[in-house]
Amino acid sequence: MDLNELSHAIIGAAIEVHRRLGPGLLESAYRACLAYELRTRGLKVIEEQPVPVVYDEVKLECGFRADLIVGNAIVVELKAKTTIHPVDEAQLLSHLRLLKMRLGLLVNFHEVKLVNGVRRIINGY
Repeated sequence: MDLNELSHAIIGAAIEVHRRLGPGLLESAYRACLAYELRTRGLKVIEEQPVPVVYDEVKLECGFRADLIVGNAIVVELKAKTTIHPVDEAQLLSHLRLLKMRLGLLVNFHEVKLVNGVRRIINGY
């Protein structure tokens, strides 16, 4: 499965979770349900992956975590808030750079229609 197919599968699973749960829950609930939905679709999912900061030869375990990594290829950051801010996109882009990954999805479950809350972020674009 290429990155586009995988991202479409992730978005489809997120839409299913949102359709069944609706907006208004905590991010942690959406994370657990989306991880479950992705696994039932046969995808490999890592939850709460630590994201170390490497500065020259120093590796810092600062407590940063990626919400989900799907198929060892896409970082998925979940939000459940009224407005996505530029810092949310910057956070995902930083995770992509630090993990040396190309594609990320920022998904805000606090939307009436989930498709309005999905953003693709590409590292190095």
